[in-house]
Order: sequence, then C-alpha cells, then structure tokens
Amino acid sequence: MNMKKLLLISALMLLGFTVNAQEKLYLVFEFMKVDNEQEAAYTETEAFWEKIQQQRVKAGDIMGWDLWSLKPGGEMQDFQYLTVSLYNDPVKMMDGSSWSNLMERAKAAYPTMSESDLMEKLNGSAKTRDLAVRIYAEEIATTTGSSATEMVLGTVAQMDMMKADLQNYGAYEKAEKEVFQALHQKAVDAGEKSSWGLIRFMSPIGSDTYASHMTVSMYKDYNQALNQNINYEGGATPELTKLMQEGMAARDMKYVYIAELIRMAR
Repeated sequence: MNMKKLLLISALMLLGFTVNAQEKLYLVFEFMKVDNEQEAAYTETEAFWEKIQQQRVKAGDIMGWDLWSLKPGGEMQDFQYLTVSLYNDPVKMMDGSSWSNLMERAKAAYPTMSESDLMEKLNGSAKTRDLAVRIYAEEIATTTGSSATEMVLGTVAQMDMMKADLQNYGAYEKAEKEVFQALHQKAVDAGEKSSWGLIRFMSPIGSDTYASHMTVSMYKDYNQALNQNINYEGGATPELTKLMQEGMAARDMKYVYIAELIRMAR
C-alpha cells in the first residue's frame, strides 16, 4: 500500500467520515476546573447557561447539553465538572456555526434582560471556572434500549478514559465491539444498567494526548452503579478470550470517573 492511500485511510478513520455519519452521535466534552471558593459562582453560571442551552436545543443548534459533577473531583485531581454538548452533525460541531446565534438564544432565554447585561453575564462566565480541556468525539458503538437523549437528572455514569496508540485502534475497538458490547447489552437487557457506549476522540489525537477513547456506562442511580456485576468470562470461547486479551493489551486504562448528571437541556 502506498503512502498516499495509507494517509487517506488514516484520515477517514480518525475523522469518522462514514456513509451514515448523520446517524451518529457527536459530542463535545469540556472538562472544568473549579476551585472550592468558586463553587457558588460556578453554580450560578451554569444555572444561567442552562436556559440558554435549552433555547439552543429548541432552535436546533444542538441536540442536547449536560452538566456532570465528577467524582472524586478534589482540587488536586484535575477536574470537578464536565459539560457535554450533543450533535448529530460533525461539521456543525467543529465549525462553530452552532454558536452563531448565541445572542439571539440568550435574548430568548432572558427576554427582560438588556443586551448589555446579557453581554456582561456571558463574558463573566469564564471567571467562575477554568475550561481546562475540550475534546471533540464521536460515539462508535452503543447498546440498544436507551440513549443519551433519554437520560434524567440523577443519572450516574462511569467514564473510563482509555489510551490506545494509533496502530492499536483496530484491535482495541474490535474487542470492545465484538466482546464487551454484548456483555453490556446483556446487563442493559437485565435492567442492571441503562446503557453503554464506546467513544472515539476526533480531536485532539496523537501520542501526546492523555486518552484516545472513552467507554461510558450509564446507571439510574448510585445504588445501581455501585452494585454492577458483569461476568466478563461468562460464555467466553477461546476465540473471544483471545480477542478480549488482545483488546485489553492494546489500550491503557488511564482514569475512571464517576459522574452525576446535575443539569441538562433536551
């Protein structure tokens, strides 16, 4: 295979351009650092933004927006909050067009507030937190039965941050899709969890990035999340066991967050 073809295949794989791209879920993750003394101000900021995000959903700018509280979330553990914006169009997600009517959405959310006051509130949001990391991503596998658009406040998520080298993407994703997804689907069908998904980061990528993928398991509450009990060896054939081992060897589990959904717009 010549270098030109190799580069083309790599680009298509990383950017996620597929025939049915419009049917996929695309996500923007924004990890926030919030100092203890900023907690009250940050809570007020997100309450202000929630109404604007509702107008953005109503207008079709985005599919949805979430605010998650991360655990453990100590000041020395990097991030305390995570916002997630949901899209069905990767171009709209990447090119900034979904923000082009921000002031119009803000006025719809706060019709009695003056434009100057709105601008002051919008511009002052950054003072309450440090938007430390932004990730553009796509969901490449998911269980059936429920979806991110059907979540309710109080939903608990386990987010596993994974790092796979570019040459190991195939082996890692194959194991997740052909072995682990079926096990998570059984748990969903049995009412033991709400959903599971595999997410591939689109940007940034590369050897210097912290992670390349994320798996997300959703639960209705902490009780369900803390009592999960998936038998990863049940019914395994030698072929599936080999595939599982190859997939686990192809990635490094970097960090696991427990998160609670505390605000949302749909």
